[in-house]
Amino acid sequence: MLAIRILSRLPLRVLYLFSDFLYLIVCHVIKYRADVVDKNLAYAFPRKTAAERRTIKKKFYRNFTDSLAETIKLMTISERELARRIKIDNLHLVLESLDKGQTVIGLTAHFFNWEAHLVAIMAHVRNRCDLVYLKIKNPFFDKLMREIRGRFGGQLVERNQFRKNFLKRRNTPRLIVLAADQRPQQAAQRYWKSFMNREAAFFEGAEKLAKKFNHRVVYAQVRKPKRGHYVFTYEILEDAPDYGPPHSITDSFIKRTESNIHLEPSLYLWSHNRWRNSPTHPTE
Repeated sequence: MLAIRILSRLPLRVLYLFSDFLYLIVCHVIKYRADVVDKNLAYAFPRKTAAERRTIKKKFYRNFTDSLAETIKLMTISERELARRIKIDNLHLVLESLDKGQTVIGLTAHFFNWEAHLVAIMAHVRNRCDLVYLKIKNPFFDKLMREIRGRFGGQLVERNQFRKNFLKRRNTPRLIVLAADQRPQQAAQRYWKSFMNREAAFFEGAEKLAKKFNHRVVYAQVRKPKRGHYVFTYEILEDAPDYGPPHSITDSFIKRTESNIHLEPSLYLWSHNRWRNSPTHPTE
């Protein structure tokens, strides 16, 4: 942990030198999960040429290794530099609800750099935030990520404790952040929907709770204007969810995520085997 903290003190421009070297290793030597990336891109962009998909693939690996360097920097980054690099547009959509004593559910997807986004929003709302996360099996990296994500306050909630925690603190106004594109682990809780030209499973816990308690739901779209700089734009996904039809929030989330992927395809986490399961083989 000390070694990572020392690395984190280096300027980001220096850490990007490590990223440049790691990119060559990951993309051209070990070819990290290249078969998964190729398959995912082929399904997602059938009308693009092989050359166009290779370009997206190379940019994805570049964003992937850059995100590792940026995440190390998050351990000690100043609030001033964080605010300069991570812009959040329409933050008032969250703050105005919190100030009124209302809970907001924030849905995100795995676009780079999602870790920087989490730390940035924590810096704005401090202890008025719950981050729902999936525990990392490696104890060292789990501790590291908990330390990074919890720098500016807020509460980290393991995914399997989310419902229990939500009900226990249902009268406490806060922002609840979930990466809603994660693959559900339990078949009984899956909702199947076409996502980037393939059937994919989604967990609807956030939708059910938002509708039950009529919480505002906000989505974060991301773009990367240049290296080391991200803009997250918040938009209302649902403002009166108790009136919506079944799956309305999840369907809107999927539509927004697909739109963001087409806008910035190399920012999505293509190395994740998101479509490993299918409706005909739901327990694989």
